[in-house]
Amino acid sequence: MRRKSSAAKVAYPAILAALALVLVYLGSIVPRGNIGIVAAAGVLMAGAVISVSIQAGFLCWGAVSILAFLLVPDKLCALMFAVLFGLYPMVKSIVEARRWPKALEIAVKLIFFNAALTVLWLVMGAALLASLPEFMAKGWWIVYLIGNIVFLLYDFGFSGLIALYAARVDKYIH
Repeated sequence: MRRKSSAAKVAYPAILAALALVLVYLGSIVPRGNIGIVAAAGVLMAGAVISVSIQAGFLCWGAVSILAFLLVPDKLCALMFAVLFGLYPMVKSIVEARRWPKALEIAVKLIFFNAALTVLWLVMGAALLASLPEFMAKGWWIVYLIGNIVFLLYDFGFSGLIALYAARVDKYIH
């Protein structure tokens, strides 16, 4: 494998940032599925982390977050990306690099998720409730309970996507 040039180390995260911004924008204009589309935008940050560095992932996340708040009409989508889905790939990378016991790893990830959900709830509670199914809008504890379960499934699926990316895509980036 040849080494990446410094131009490639800048260009690849920039391309991923542009694609992520398009997805966050798309998530703000589609009538349904905006959480899933914003989550897909967050997955692109993992590409920057894997192919370049964790610093590139943070830079990519910061650029998309700022531009999303400036350009995206639905600020809930921008906030979901900035607080949760865009930041999570770096948090996941840091936590999993520590080689902690699996239970501690999961606990730290859940603490991150619950902190992010609390920020979303405090800043955009009414908009967040409006985007959830009606049975979840009855109480905050239901949102947190189901949210934690879905987040664990998301983390499991995200790990699979990262493995697929590392095995099939990353080798062509180098």
